[in-house]
Amino acid sequence: MHMLDVRPTLAMFGVAAVTACSGSPAPGGSSVPASAPTTGQGNAELSIMVLDNPGGVPRTYTLVCTDGTPAAETQHPAASAACTAIKDHPTLLSPAPVRTDFACTQQYGGPATATVTGSVDGKEINIAFKRTDGCQIARWDAASSVLGSSGGS
Repeated sequence: MHMLDVRPTLAMFGVAAVTACSGSPAPGGSSVPASAPTTGQGNAELSIMVLDNPGGVPRTYTLVCTDGTPAAETQHPAASAACTAIKDHPTLLSPAPVRTDFACTQQYGGPATATVTGSVDGKEINIAFKRTDGCQIARWDAASSVLGSSGGS
């Protein structure tokens, strides 16, 4: 009887799966377009609400950045890191639409949710985050410095 060695196939599948959920994905499971600017102006006025579990008490933050630096009125646990992330990754809070032809790992990252509203570099922001599958967890992780939360329990 001839045994088929599937290790190379599994290895390729593993690489494809890791590639699909790793790197610096733009939220929604797609990569940042090549034409996207590498840095932004770093100006933001955001209201951030994080809810660790349904029925819990939400944590709210105000994040105001000018040229990538926190302004005096900022009330955020890691304001410098958040402002730097916004300046270095201008599309962080403006993800591409979630792709329907993309498989996400079926893992649950917990009940935490977050919303971010306001503006970044003059563009209106209204985005929600959750941790319901691998793609959503990747979006949360990419924005964790802005959210002020790792989302883990």
